[in-house]
Amino acid sequence: MKKNPIDKDKITETPHILPYAHTLGSAIIKPIDKGRTKGLAMSAMYEQSESSLNLIKEQIELLARQAQEIHERIDISEKIYEADCSFKPIIGMIYYLYEKKDTSWVLSMISPTEWADSLPFTYIASIKLLSDHTWKILDKV
Repeated sequence: MKKNPIDKDKITETPHILPYAHTLGSAIIKPIDKGRTKGLAMSAMYEQSESSLNLIKEQIELLARQAQEIHERIDISEKIYEADCSFKPIIGMIYYLYEKKDTSWVLSMISPTEWADSLPFTYIASIKLLSDHTWKILDKV
């Protein structure tokens, strides 16, 4: 019987569990750089999280702008319904809100550019009456 030239402590009965290729034709086994893999995964996680947070931030800013617009509409609507008005507003028409010197309000059909030489009131906003009887602000000082 021929003696194996390789020492017994240098061979294994279970070569499939070795962390490296055990024959010339075996697949190349490269050890995983766990630190690099974790670093790449963490980097991807941070990038995705940042992207999601930016999207949420944009949505919050949009909601805040919409809430501000609603508050402005409420403020203008209150002034309009407290204003002196010598006509019945018609849905879809554009009107103009002015402030008198005594801090009361006037709703008018006359735009600021249609007054002769001097504007008797302080122009506040151009508004349009919507079908649900709310007011859309078209232009505001």
